[in-house]
Amino acid sequence: MTFYGYRRPDGRVGVRNKVLILPASVCASDTTRIISQQVVGSVTFNNQLGCSQVASDQQFTMDVMAGYAANPNIYGTVVVSLGCENCQMDLVVKAIRERTNKPIKQVIIQEAGGTLKAVDIAVRYAKEMVEQASLLQKEEFPISELIIGTECGGSDPTSGLAANVLIGQLSDLIVEAGGTSILSETTEFIGAEHILARRAATPEVRERIFDIVHRYEKALQLVGEEVREGNPAPGNKAGGITTLEEKSLGCIHKGGHTPVMEVYDYAKQVEAKKGLVIMDTPGNDPSSVAAMVAGGAQVVVFSTGRGSPTGNPIAPVIKITGNRITFANMEDNIDVDASPLIYGGDLKQMGDALLQLVQEVASGRQTKAESLGYTEMAIARVCNFV
Repeated sequence: MTFYGYRRPDGRVGVRNKVLILPASVCASDTTRIISQQVVGSVTFNNQLGCSQVASDQQFTMDVMAGYAANPNIYGTVVVSLGCENCQMDLVVKAIRERTNKPIKQVIIQEAGGTLKAVDIAVRYAKEMVEQASLLQKEEFPISELIIGTECGGSDPTSGLAANVLIGQLSDLIVEAGGTSILSETTEFIGAEHILARRAATPEVRERIFDIVHRYEKALQLVGEEVREGNPAPGNKAGGITTLEEKSLGCIHKGGHTPVMEVYDYAKQVEAKKGLVIMDTPGNDPSSVAAMVAGGAQVVVFSTGRGSPTGNPIAPVIKITGNRITFANMEDNIDVDASPLIYGGDLKQMGDALLQLVQEVASGRQTKAESLGYTEMAIARVCNFV
């Protein structure tokens, strides 16, 4: 019940040891791509936001950026901004410092004198950090240091019958070992929220579960939309899911059977050794995974009945399907075939095997999404650009 990882100066434990080249806005994203391409051991992502946002949307963006830099899989961060965006450099650095004390360097493109000069400065910073990171030695840690994110995307009926059930078994094992498991996708609690609420550890948590579900529905109704018009998605329907409630009943299996200890807002810092918690995220896969990783998840476990290649730039994503046809068709993308559960497989044995895989991935084994270089990224939004 251990894994090998990296102890950070803020006390948390990482399962990867990367340097993050962080774009503070869309206007810095291509520059960070150029920088990261020149520095082996660094990662970046395409930030489509960071400017022209109302306060609540900007807060989502700030929380994801700060959470990515603070995620224990990151050794240190080089923040790159254009200079005139809403997410100003001082605001971004302050948000990161509130979460972690790891190394940070800053480059402002307009002040550096343009792209080429900014790239030169940032590449030097990043290479120095990568060298420093390479000196760290892995240490052995208990599973209780892990925060795992759970997600489902491209679902079909086998997701609720097998893959999500297997993830739920893993969640129970992680919680039993003293770790943290995050259940996400608020839109896919609709119709099953009363079942989750019965498992709330306190009356306050129970009310929060109902609150996030009802608030999400009302937010869509304010602009004349209904969640059921877009969920289930066409692929869900083609796979055999007929209603959102049916999808939700399958989705919540990822949370296993332990009490719900806390409900976190989007991308907020999740406590280690907390047990089962919920994070208020959209059903959209990249933006939901981004929030959990920003919250501190070092590993994500992702079920997909129809098949999905989704990864993440910061955390390894383990892909699971309950559909044996999908596994045969997309073995390049999917790590685990959970379909034996439908045909009489032993849940305890498969849960133990999945926990072992999580330990191996946490210790350095690459997932399929990692080996293919998948780094999809999105951030939730409240409203249109200003």
